[in-house]
Amino acid sequence: MKMHHKKTAARQQTREAPGHHTNSTTFRKRKASQKKQRRRSSQSQRNIVGRRISHGWKESDEPITQWKGTVLDQVPINPSLYLVKYDGIDCVYGLELHRDERILKLKILPDKVPLFQVRDVHFENTIIGKAVEHMFEGEHGSKDEWRGMVLAQAPIMKTWFYITYEKDPVLYMYQLLDDYKEGDLRIMPESSESSPTEREPEGVIDGLIGKHVEYTKEDGSKRSGKVILQVKAKPSVYFIKFDDDFHIYVYDLVKKSY
Repeated sequence: MKMHHKKTAARQQTREAPGHHTNSTTFRKRKASQKKQRRRSSQSQRNIVGRRISHGWKESDEPITQWKGTVLDQVPINPSLYLVKYDGIDCVYGLELHRDERILKLKILPDKVPLFQVRDVHFENTIIGKAVEHMFEGEHGSKDEWRGMVLAQAPIMKTWFYITYEKDPVLYMYQLLDDYKEGDLRIMPESSESSPTEREPEGVIDGLIGKHVEYTKEDGSKRSGKVILQVKAKPSVYFIKFDDDFHIYVYDLVKKSY
């Protein structure tokens, strides 16, 4: 795994990733065998949510690297898949911790995860589901603006928030209250031209959890994955995990921009 963050320096270019368009994405039905596989989850595996972990990572001929992090959640549609926040990494990774052969010597650490408490309930209620402009420090001290959307309060680490960006539609998490107080986060005003119903097309694309997707890239190659979670604050927004990537991608399956 490679470090993926924007906090210390702005990105030079966006990593190749699916956008928010749905024209080249097709959905396939789940097989019966995959439904049965969902039920196979031991008690020991379920108990690692909220725990600190460490493990090695070995990919192809690259040297082994060591990782520590916090298990945030277990994906209901695929209980072998966990969402993990690694120390010093800004994005959330989706990994099958007990099955991925690249993971070496997985350990459940005795460290207790701090009981994070919401420091500002009003801020939480105000920020979730909103479009924002998020400022990051560039290479030479300049400020680079990233436009995105706050998706939810992160599980386990309650002072952190899930967020994604137009230029990099993967799942990140930050302590946004700190950035808001420092003037590095601005909530964008909602358009007065659209009604709440138009902004939230709930029910229009219901029932996509667990559906398989196929994405066609510009070069004609395809990648497959699965819709794993829906964002409650934005019912048209879903998390997608592609088979060839441990990042969690965020799609707005109705809109093409925030």
